[in-house]
Amino acid sequence: MTHRTTLLRRGIIHTPAGTGATAMVTEGGQVAWIGSEGAADGFADGVDETVDLEGALVTPAFTDAHVHATSTGLALTGLDLSAAGSLDDALRQVREHAAARPGDRVLLGHGWDAARWPGGRPPTRTELDAATGGRPLYLSRIDVHSAAVSTALLDLVPGIAERPGYRADGPLTRDAHHAVRAAAYGAITARQRTEAQRTALRHAASLGIGALHECGGPEISSEDDLVGLLALAAEEPSPRVLGYWAARVSDEKDAARVRDLGAIGAAGDLFVDGALGSGTACLHAPYADAEHTGTAYLTAADVADHVAACTEAGLQAGFHAIGDAAVTAVVEGVRSAAERVGLARVRAARHRVEHAEMLTPETVAGFAELGLTASVQPVFDELWGGEDGMYAQRLGAARARTLNPYAALLRAGVPLALGSDSPVTPLGPWAAVRAAAYHRTPEHRVPVRAAFTAHTRGGWRAAGRDDAGVLVPGAPADYAVWQTGDLVVRAPDERVARWSTDPRSGVPGLPDLGPGRELPLCLRTVVAGRTVHLRPPE
Repeated sequence: MTHRTTLLRRGIIHTPAGTGATAMVTEGGQVAWIGSEGAADGFADGVDETVDLEGALVTPAFTDAHVHATSTGLALTGLDLSAAGSLDDALRQVREHAAARPGDRVLLGHGWDAARWPGGRPPTRTELDAATGGRPLYLSRIDVHSAAVSTALLDLVPGIAERPGYRADGPLTRDAHHAVRAAAYGAITARQRTEAQRTALRHAASLGIGALHECGGPEISSEDDLVGLLALAAEEPSPRVLGYWAARVSDEKDAARVRDLGAIGAAGDLFVDGALGSGTACLHAPYADAEHTGTAYLTAADVADHVAACTEAGLQAGFHAIGDAAVTAVVEGVRSAAERVGLARVRAARHRVEHAEMLTPETVAGFAELGLTASVQPVFDELWGGEDGMYAQRLGAARARTLNPYAALLRAGVPLALGSDSPVTPLGPWAAVRAAAYHRTPEHRVPVRAAFTAHTRGGWRAAGRDDAGVLVPGAPADYAVWQTGDLVVRAPDERVARWSTDPRSGVPGLPDLGPGRELPLCLRTVVAGRTVHLRPPE
């Protein structure tokens, strides 16, 4: 990477220094100076490149704190059923996809959601067999915790009918799902995998994402997948990739294996439970639409052992936990680990919890006490919240209204990191910021500025760095340039103050993300001073 010096001028620089900055100098992959247009003249002759922003907004690049890059790339280039409006529509798309890809060993698709279809029924195996002409097919549900598959794919997994989560003619969950997913993804060639990863990284860069947390693990992907992704991101102009590997750690040898893969933590999707849409999130009380409480994959004792071992090894731990019983198990387990190795050491490790949807006042307080980071996905609420959404169908309206309480987490001092869980929801940081600010349950809404910070600086803090995700001298030169409308400052409570464009407030403005407003358009993304995306001129 070259150490070029670049001057950006005649724009709007989003910096904590205030509202008057219009120019920025980067050098050696870092921010060197931020200031006014008049002062920028003094740098003009000593830089390698000058960029005329023409009034554009410059912000820190976003960090997506939860991504599955290969699956994202396959969804972008393959069969995406997220827009299918009915079962018949989904089956039609499967038929067309199968006809268009006669050479694929296994057909892959993602994103179906029967809860949004008339009748609410997923495809049967017989229907999928007919749509594919008898070929192997793997169709992950939108939450990626269950999948509809064809008979030919089942035939590739000996003993599949004996695995937990197997159903004779319905979507598979638990171990059965993990086994067919491994078989399906194992049929992908190394070239296909690399192309999927490259597609995902380029798409992320085009959205102003400068870093992403890859949440891999033995039940999700493969060691080769993670190692290959990290190598690709290091070799090509790309967003940074911070890898997590969701393997349980019991000693220093296990921790060393995680590090050898290039991962920065034994975290991410280390499953304590499943997902609400698939009926596998672990609850204290039964589902409203089923006579069970979901699935527990880890106990509080399991959590304690993993956290204690990771803390002793100086490694970040973390878990996937969605249901209230699962989140309780995490809090109890981390608290038990703190009793073994010391609360200060546990807090310093910044262990993290992915999703953390069903929180109570007690578990929110536990997160704050134990220094846990909540890695959350606001678009979940946009898709599935509300009085008639999937949450209400699964849990009943009263329990559904308690989900994703971002304001309560912020009030308690719990660090937030925002992400997408792509391909569960699409990469799209401004959409996530808007979803957090306009949560379907008003008492859970947070200020745009807080959500923006959680999607920029929050992702870096979740990975253990406090010097990134913000534009100040000395910070990494990771930034995005945006075409947008007026910048505004939104007060935390609209009963106190409305939108304001008054620069005397001294608070840096952000784009107006109100419902129906057009989201900002990314013109350029820069990582460590190196351009990784440049939108072609229209």
